Amino acid sequence: MRRKIRCRLLAGLIAGLPALPATATESPQLTPYKAHYTAAMSKGVSLNGEGERVLSSQGNNVWLYRTDVDSFIADIDESLIFRWEDGQVVPLRYRYRLSGFLIKDREQSIDFDWQAGLASGSYRGKAFEVELRENTLDPLGYQLQLHQDLKAGKRDVTYQVLDKGDYDDDRFAVIDEDSLNKDGQNRNTLKAEKVREKDSRRQTLMWFDPARDYLLVRLLQVEPDGSEYELKLKDATLAD
Repeated sequence: MRRKIRCRLLAGLIAGLPALPATATESPQLTPYKAHYTAAMSKGVSLNGEGERVLSSQGNNVWLYRTDVDSFIADIDESLIFRWEDGQVVPLRYRYRLSGFLIKDREQSIDFDWQAGLASGSYRGKAFEVELRENTLDPLGYQLQLHQDLKAGKRDVTYQVLDKGDYDDDRFAVIDEDSLNKDGQNRNTLKAEKVREKDSRRQTLMWFDPARDYLLVRLLQVEPDGSEYELKLKDATLAD
């Protein structure tokens, strides 16, 4: 049971990573990159998990955004094909698959038909079809949109995310400036939080480094039982 819970938390944390930044311009552009993160749970016990996130151009303003997680308890493959138009992620094809030890495999797919105004897909084998709303995002694309909006100076944003056949309103806000030690150097960061209901006992915090193109350097999630789960940047390579 503990392994199953850890697997779900690791999946959620990796899935919650915002993308690395694009070049700062008045009309923002995306920059291909590759980043690696490590994961740990409360009391410093290692999850023995690592995640890789890649953003790559496919040509004609079409991009591939992909996350792969490998651990002793689970493998996660999550990807999005999207268009980048006027500073907005326009999702086209989303895929997610979780498989591992002592857990039930989980899959989700969403295909976006913007001409017809419909999204169709399936979650755990159950099909769904949903009418698209303006600026609809998927469970991976909103993370890239969050990064771009923070870099553009926004400090409180809300997205309509299509997930499991229904819409969620996900809100994020910058709450503080903080100093983190990375490789022996103190870095001033922006501390952001996923805004939840007042009575929620779950908390998600993220730290971005403005001096390094708003690179995500840390993510911390506190569960209702008080357990803490953390992701830290291991290394990253951005294209010139």
